[in-house]
Amino acid sequence: MTGPAQLLVALLLLGGGGPAWAGTVWVVSQQGARLSRIEAGAGTVAGPTAVSAAPATVAAGGGLLFLSHPDGHAITVAEAASGRVLRRLPYAGQVFGLAAAPDGRTVFATDWSGHRVDRIAAADGRVEASAPTGRDPAHLVLDRAGRLFVADRESRQVSVIDAARMERVATIPVGEAPFALALDPAESRLYVGNVRSNDLTVIDTAGLKSIATVPAGAMPYGVAVSPDGARVLVTNQGAGTVTVLDASSLTIAATVGVGRYPEGIVATETGPGPRAYVANWFSDDVTVIDLATLQAVARLPVAEGPRSLVTVKDAPGHPSGEGGQ
Repeated sequence: MTGPAQLLVALLLLGGGGPAWAGTVWVVSQQGARLSRIEAGAGTVAGPTAVSAAPATVAAGGGLLFLSHPDGHAITVAEAASGRVLRRLPYAGQVFGLAAAPDGRTVFATDWSGHRVDRIAAADGRVEASAPTGRDPAHLVLDRAGRLFVADRESRQVSVIDAARMERVATIPVGEAPFALALDPAESRLYVGNVRSNDLTVIDTAGLKSIATVPAGAMPYGVAVSPDGARVLVTNQGAGTVTVLDASSLTIAATVGVGRYPEGIVATETGPGPRAYVANWFSDDVTVIDLATLQAVARLPVAEGPRSLVTVKDAPGHPSGEGGQ
């Protein structure tokens, strides 16, 4: 393998794909068309920055933020340090899920209505290559080995795609309506939230097979893993809660009340201790959960309709780097 594909593999192996436990949490509000910044250590909200209408999801890489606009057929690129919008990339399909390469030069996007994932040049929006998925691909994650895992919501499966070759190498059956995904810190397990079957599928990433399916609360729409890998956190849209599972036993350790219609969730170590941040779509706020006590400790108001969050690493004096939902 030579040329651009070989370069992409090298860049992917430099980092990224897994969670980034860091000092800034960016929140995307869909109805409010705003990008808000939470300083995780202080628990305060700055901004917000106005963006194009109806942003749905956010990803980060290489000091950049990427926002999807499914109805606007575009991707917004912004600075991770300031939230300042840099450019808008037109997109022919209905872009939804995003994952960024660690250097920020490449972003991967699912086309909800086109049933594919595209590899896109972040500088100009050029589609470099595409790979097929199942029906209605939702969120996706990129691991350090250069594999994309895509939740194919209406096909009850996860597609596995070689990001360098943009070829689908496997499909893994899961529950009903898979939507959100999260890798553990070691990237040995992938957790899949299945919205309509109210459960969580656990995938062995080495063998590319499901090893367990366990109850995870009503309408699991978001998934995150604690920084130490010991807890799996699942937002329950239908109950206004977060289900916390023990990663070893896959039993429920706690149920934490949050806001209305929680969706996106991230976890971070920065600040007074490990925290999870939950975007409450219908409450217009973010719930902060103390991962040591498994209790909600704050509610932070943000712009209308928060759906997605990403953590971003701090550089000296400024936040930058990569993160993941």
